[in-house]
Amino acid sequence: MRTDGSKIDRFIFAILLCCLCVLGSAFAQTAPPKMKMTTPIPPSITTPDSVDTPIGTLKFVDGFPDDATVQKVYDNLDFSRGVQAFMSGMPGTSLVGMRTGFEKLGAVNSTILIFENLLDSKSLFLTGNTDSVYFSTWLNLKDGPLVVEAPPKVLAFLDDSWFQYVTDIGNAGRDKGQGGKYLVLPPGYKGEVPEGYFVARSRTYNLWLMGRGFKVNGDLKPGVDSLRKNLRIYPLAQAKNPPETKFINGSGVELNTVHANDFSYFEELNEVVQEEPSEALDPERLGLFASIGIEKGKPFAPDARMKKILTEAAAVGNATSRAILFRTRMKEASYYPGSAWITTFVGGSYEFLSQPGVRNLDARTLFHYYATGITPAMAMKMVGIGSQYAAAFVDSEGKPLDGSKTYKIHLPPNIPAKDFWSFVVYDNQTRSMLQTDEQFPSIGSQTKGIVANPDTSVDVWFSPTAPQGHEANWVQTVPDKGWNVLLRLYGPLQPWFDKTWKPGEFELVK
Repeated sequence: MRTDGSKIDRFIFAILLCCLCVLGSAFAQTAPPKMKMTTPIPPSITTPDSVDTPIGTLKFVDGFPDDATVQKVYDNLDFSRGVQAFMSGMPGTSLVGMRTGFEKLGAVNSTILIFENLLDSKSLFLTGNTDSVYFSTWLNLKDGPLVVEAPPKVLAFLDDSWFQYVTDIGNAGRDKGQGGKYLVLPPGYKGEVPEGYFVARSRTYNLWLMGRGFKVNGDLKPGVDSLRKNLRIYPLAQAKNPPETKFINGSGVELNTVHANDFSYFEELNEVVQEEPSEALDPERLGLFASIGIEKGKPFAPDARMKKILTEAAAVGNATSRAILFRTRMKEASYYPGSAWITTFVGGSYEFLSQPGVRNLDARTLFHYYATGITPAMAMKMVGIGSQYAAAFVDSEGKPLDGSKTYKIHLPPNIPAKDFWSFVVYDNQTRSMLQTDEQFPSIGSQTKGIVANPDTSVDVWFSPTAPQGHEANWVQTVPDKGWNVLLRLYGPLQPWFDKTWKPGEFELVK
């Protein structure tokens, strides 16, 4: 009887392999010998040979991770840092989105975008409103200081590329609404600073100027004329013979100023990191961005593995930001117990500080995902001055507001707004004005024909078609589209601050 040699070899090899596995297992399970210096080791500081986690089973040989574990944890580390970079970098990417839109229209430095006929829903702006004569432009200080001549009676501010506050201009600024010249200096400027200016020093080369004029007795024209006559921007080097300041009417213009929510978000983040001095932002966030390949002076060129991870991180970062906004778990965000109404400046700090030196990260994400504009004036509580905001995303039963349905809201008597109040409706997707058949998806005390009840209370309906008999107090929504709303009070009065006046909830009309 013949025996196949190859079969015998395979049989012997299998036996040897089994023996090695047994010996290896015995080695792994055998405790090391007790040595002269051996002491009891607390289990809490050791690592088991196998650990079940949300990212899978992690394996170790006496604390040393195996190759599969190393790959898993690095993938998870890159992913988690990508998610955090999405939320922490949002102040910068939001303004990259703004700049991209403005540059397409040519609204840079001495060319100013002005919404002469108000901002409408064709333009995608995070929570823009239909009440004010907006004016805005993008400033670039690469060629040196710029002068901004402010008109009287405006509310305006400058924010740098990381959405850090630079200065107020106008009513809340150093000119106190009388108008004046502001000199904006670039980072590290050491040149002469002439007298006669309100000086503002920027940490970045790029800045966003945003402001608003106001109607006069309901008329837009005086505010527009004042802006065109008095608003000027020009280089300090040409102060003796300033070039002409140009204006572009942005009303009715299709314009996108919103940051991306996909992989290209990280390309937007890279733009601002490359363009601005590293000193403009804290080392912790810049280190976070560098850990995923976004570092000043170096190309952002993720390989296929990293691009896949960052694509997934953008999706999760976007979802997390939406959860923080639409279903916030911050109790301090709520205006009233059991109410849908929340504040967008959680904690009342324009720097999103829960206490000195402690940043409320979720508060920062909530604001920047939903809105724009950082100035102390927006967060301050001043009776009869400025404005106050309350946002709602759900109805009285806690369900998302549905554009296919009809809702009614009641504003009790004596609405606490010295100047005026308004509702503006926004698209959940874009966080910009809801695009309907109406030019302005809004209603308020300045709306022509709005009907108040005999006791000064007001009822407003939101639905795809106007409820019969309530056409004057109706805002159109879009079937099968989610929406949310901001209540604005201009010149807010004491009952708002002490909460003796409370807006109603969105009640589903069945």
